[in-house]
Amino acid sequence: MIYESLDQLKKGISGVLTIEKDDVTVSDETRLRETLIDNLVYSAVFSPDNEAQSCSRWLIRRAGARLGCVASSIQSLYEAMGKGAVSGFTVPAINLRGITYHSAQAVFRAAMEAHAGPVIFEIARSEIGYTDQRPSEYTTAVTAAAIKAGYRGPLFLQGDHFQINAKGYAADPVAEIQGIQSLIGEAIEAGFYNIDIDASTLADLSRPSVREQHELNYTITADITAMIRNIEPAGVTVSVGGEIGEIGDKNTTVEEFTVFMDNYLATLGRRGKGLKGISKISIQTGTTHGGVPLPDGSIAEAKIDFGALKEISRVAQSRYGLSGAVQHGASTLPDEAFNHFPPTGTAEIHLATGFQNMIYDSGHFPRDLREKIYAWINSDLRVEKKETDTDEQFIYKTRKKGFGRFKEDMWALPPPVLEKIGAELQGKFSFLFEKLNLPGTRDIMDRLVKPVDVPLKVPPQLKQ
Repeated sequence: MIYESLDQLKKGISGVLTIEKDDVTVSDETRLRETLIDNLVYSAVFSPDNEAQSCSRWLIRRAGARLGCVASSIQSLYEAMGKGAVSGFTVPAINLRGITYHSAQAVFRAAMEAHAGPVIFEIARSEIGYTDQRPSEYTTAVTAAAIKAGYRGPLFLQGDHFQINAKGYAADPVAEIQGIQSLIGEAIEAGFYNIDIDASTLADLSRPSVREQHELNYTITADITAMIRNIEPAGVTVSVGGEIGEIGDKNTTVEEFTVFMDNYLATLGRRGKGLKGISKISIQTGTTHGGVPLPDGSIAEAKIDFGALKEISRVAQSRYGLSGAVQHGASTLPDEAFNHFPPTGTAEIHLATGFQNMIYDSGHFPRDLREKIYAWINSDLRVEKKETDTDEQFIYKTRKKGFGRFKEDMWALPPPVLEKIGAELQGKFSFLFEKLNLPGTRDIMDRLVKPVDVPLKVPPQLKQ
């Protein structure tokens, strides 16, 4: 059920959630998990009434917090990794582009089954647009999924590739930076206490020295880090990531990394005394986001520079106290690649397109809906097709945009269909967690991460 008015919403929560002292009390957790949370999250995403939608989001986040599902920073865990106190596993950062409420439940089920610890839920600046998921909605869907699945613990929400657009920066640098700062403010307000800054797009390899090549990158990353420190909630240290070596370009070297870090830290020091810097560094090792589609629509095999991951992770930890290097564009790698990441000291691995592919290619995904999406792509998005692309390559590259345009159709799939797709995703998540040595790390996370329940202002419409 989708609540189409505030009165409907208030009647719906009666006997399950009680609003008192500007917060929520969960009066009936069983009814919340069995039925109400479904109604609330669908209303939070699709209600035509703005008040019902915003109040549903507040109720979900506060109910989640009361049950122990708290938006959190991974900073303290990454600091422990940087000191060598914790090692042996790689943290998965998962981008959920479609049917996020149902997909996230699969993540939580897999994590709980494996007694796994840190799993990051993230969304990139570009994905926010084409999947039609603003940070507030994404947080709400993940929190609702945690409630539904019975998960308790920190929720790591991350702004992935909050990227400076090179063309936008060239045209109007002030506007481009302000756009990123505005998005970061929105994300932090929504509980994204993990932010990846990506100014690697502004590296200019034609300049004579490594320092000059990466000057814009380390300067802007330092400026935005300082901005984050000024707005992060009391008691929370937002985990900030930087990037050196744009994904899809040449592989990153140790020299580039150290030059970036030394100049980044010096610049950050001039922005304010004692400001905490980044906790990890994303590098290029030979992958491309989404993989490289071949003419028949299959994916070319990528060659990962595990040596770069290992050496840069070692220097990141020993010299700068960072958690290590971050691997992007990994979800389409062959299965046998994943168990190589923990031994290299890779701190974090980003996974996205592979899950998108599983949804679209599932035998349970309705053929008529898939054909409807592909027909829309071939008509409305045909202008994006390159002359060198086959039809299969074009569909593969573009179908990610169907998650936004057809979001309501996908969420409205029959429950048995959503359950079967969710079971397939859960199997993949379980496999990845095993390869990344995540099973059994829950106790480590609980020991190191102490969630801070940041107050949310109650909507005036819900005040008694």
